[in-house]
Amino acid sequence: MFLLVGTLAIAFGGASAQDDSSQPSAAQPESSQSPSQTDPAPKPKEKKDEGSSPAQAVAEKTKEVTEEAAEATKKVGEQALVKARDWESGWVTGAYVEKGRSLVPLEGKQRREIYLEQTLVTPSAYMKRMFAAGIDQARGAPPQWGGGIGGYSRRFASREGQFIAANSLAALGNAMLNYEPRYDQCNCTGFWPRTRHAIARNFVTYNHSEREVRPQWALYGGSFGGGMISSAWKPHPRNTFAEGGRAMLGQAGYGTLLNLFIEFSKDINRKIGARKR
Repeated sequence: MFLLVGTLAIAFGGASAQDDSSQPSAAQPESSQSPSQTDPAPKPKEKKDEGSSPAQAVAEKTKEVTEEAAEATKKVGEQALVKARDWESGWVTGAYVEKGRSLVPLEGKQRREIYLEQTLVTPSAYMKRMFAAGIDQARGAPPQWGGGIGGYSRRFASREGQFIAANSLAALGNAMLNYEPRYDQCNCTGFWPRTRHAIARNFVTYNHSEREVRPQWALYGGSFGGGMISSAWKPHPRNTFAEGGRAMLGQAGYGTLLNLFIEFSKDINRKIGARKR
């Protein structure tokens, strides 16, 4: 009995000692763990590349589009300036042959295009009549049409109708005679030779050879006919032949001024600093 009790006491004593030795490792306090095991340090935030951020990309794209738009606007402005500098072509002078270019006989299609350009489809065809109607308005001729916008409208319509009739007759006559309807700038130099050429070309033109000169039968015949036709709608008293004669005198003066303007248009442009590109 004594031996049995002693054996059990030794067995229980050894088991209790084994449990005591293993308890600290199983229930180890949190404070004994290393900081790296309990609370890992946060990783540093990666620095974003400012150049690749959406805001920066949008800004660069906007800058690029703005530069392209500015360049396009600049080109459009330059083109508009060139057109504005070439104001004498189409707006005032109409079709003409520039200095240094050889005259070539015109075909029927080319004559039709020149007729339409000089008569109907360019601003100059209407601006000239507006100017002439303004002179008539200032003179009060004819007085029956009165003043104001109503009187100016009648005078403009009268001038436009007379011009279309005269130009149509002149174009038809030039086509039948094979005469040159355009003004050609003088290949000479010097003020007086060019002036003489401009004045002479209002009274003579080239035939089908583009070398031999002939009187401007068609031009002045068309002017006379247009003046006579205009008497049909002008108030009384009126004289058909007198209207035709006044129209021929108007062509002599106005045609000479227009030729001089065409002849020296480039010189005028250079004086005001506007040169063709």
